[in-house]
Amino acid sequence: MGSHRRGGPLPVTGPAPTPVATSPGTPLAAEPGALSDTARLPRVEPEPGLRHEPGPVGATEAPPKARRAGGRDRYFDTLRAVALVRVVTYHTFGWAWAGMVLPSMGIMFALAGTLMAKSLERPALTVIRSRIRRLLPPFWFWGFFVVVAMLIHGWMPDWRIVYWIVPLGDPPGNAWGEQAWEILWYLRTYLWFVLLSPLLLRVFRPAPVAVLVLSLAPIVVFRFFWEPPDDRFGVGLLDLATYLFCWILGFAHRDGVLQRLKPFAVVVLSLAAIAYGGWYAFTHQADSGSYDLDDIPYAQAFWSAGFVTLLMCAKARFGIDFAWLARFGRLDRVVRIFNARAVTIYLWHELALILAIPLIDQFWNVPAFETYLPLESQWFMFGVGWILIGVFILLCGWVEDVAAKTKPRLLP
Repeated sequence: MGSHRRGGPLPVTGPAPTPVATSPGTPLAAEPGALSDTARLPRVEPEPGLRHEPGPVGATEAPPKARRAGGRDRYFDTLRAVALVRVVTYHTFGWAWAGMVLPSMGIMFALAGTLMAKSLERPALTVIRSRIRRLLPPFWFWGFFVVVAMLIHGWMPDWRIVYWIVPLGDPPGNAWGEQAWEILWYLRTYLWFVLLSPLLLRVFRPAPVAVLVLSLAPIVVFRFFWEPPDDRFGVGLLDLATYLFCWILGFAHRDGVLQRLKPFAVVVLSLAAIAYGGWYAFTHQADSGSYDLDDIPYAQAFWSAGFVTLLMCAKARFGIDFAWLARFGRLDRVVRIFNARAVTIYLWHELALILAIPLIDQFWNVPAFETYLPLESQWFMFGVGWILIGVFILLCGWVEDVAAKTKPRLLP
């Protein structure tokens, strides 16, 4: 997208531990479109005392065990966790079809939009401050290590280093660290959606269905009538346009709009959007060199719109809550950790994949490892990467607790 490829396959194979420059998209999710592709990837959970409204499950409310403390919904939590896994998988293997199997960034933006609409029942400035407070400390903590590493490797910053303080634009960096910092498109896009949400919600509520449909208009304009400039401003606009529908869809879910829509019309239009996005991706491979949705924002917008609409409408129509997950304690705990450490996983997963390479290189020096371990397999690197992600969760996840003004914990 523009000068970068959101959440695109980042080369993490090869003998050298040095990160390599790539081109991203999210999406993220970039998830930053990751993430891209990503989750949210910033964790946006309800403030204390706020609960999601239970979905329709008949004549009564969902049983209390269907939700965890704080009003979290296991269906949404599971979607977010799976989206994060898909992001890491994509950045390991670079499968072009991964975004079609699960558009992670569209899912993450829709979930974040739902929670933002709920939170905006309180004063807007309070909500925005809370969201920014939860996002920036983990970003600063991660960014300190990345910036220092790039300085050591010859990077000389200019005034744009301010984007490493507040990522309203893509933070600058050098080619040495590009694999680490290019995922930040998701955080930048998420932050802008947070800032714009009070206005978007005010526009949305008088005519929700019309605004939801028209939220695809900007990406159509950018594709056929006016191409944004290939700079920070233009790339930011394109990312916002790509995932605007998904964010507004979160509003529609929160306000109960999806429950009032005719199921047949929703399914037909959603499948039509998916088909159109897929058709566009496959017929415009010459422009991007691939049918990867992360390289084709226009196709990404329609594919994500149709796919995520089906997921959100299924939740609204059938009251899916994944309450059964509570019967599987370990799996439920994993989902909980993924959601409580979503920012940490998103920010640190690329560094984990980068560090997996020199670590595996050392395994070749151990004859037993060389004989019995599949050291050349990307699947093996994928496994090592997740082990390192787990280490980062333990070492760095507490920053999310500090940002949320809760007691720091090794694991939530």
